Amino acid sequence: MEAATLATQAVEETDGSDDFLLWILVWSELAAFGLLLGAFLVASVLQIDQFAAARLHLNTPLAAINTAVLLTSGWQAALATSANASRNRARGALVRAALLGFLFVAIKLAEYSGEIGFAGDDAYGVFFELYFLLTGFHLMHVVFGAFVLLVVSVRAAPANTHLIATLWHTFDLIWIVMFPIVYLA
Repeated sequence: MEAATLATQAVEETDGSDDFLLWILVWSELAAFGLLLGAFLVASVLQIDQFAAARLHLNTPLAAINTAVLLTSGWQAALATSANASRNRARGALVRAALLGFLFVAIKLAEYSGEIGFAGDDAYGVFFELYFLLTGFHLMHVVFGAFVLLVVSVRAAPANTHLIATLWHTFDLIWIVMFPIVYLA
């Protein structure tokens, strides 16, 4: 099929009725993470010394690698939604996006293994409690999203691919905002 025919077919398969619920979900995710990041920022101002000491125990290079992994996964999700992507190419891109999402999870769990011992230590204030809450909440979203990417890859209809790719990019955006606030500030 020609690219124009595929694009027309994709438009016909989605009438936009699902978009409203998708954007409610996206904005609610952004609001929830915004509140958590706001709490993290307020606590970092109230406990400057403890947060500075706690950040010394984070594995920033590993988190930076994880950022690249997640952004590459987002790129694969974007490829799946391109107008000229055949169903097989979309499937492949969705599977690669999911596998990179699971790689993100594995790297994050390895990172956690070096940090979990500091949780609850009064010397670091509430840093690690907020850190694990914030990054763990994001991690659960990545696990869920990666599974949905795999489910959608089984039947990579353009409307479904568009929906999960949009949600996946939301998780990317959240991490891009979270990374400098948690690791670099």
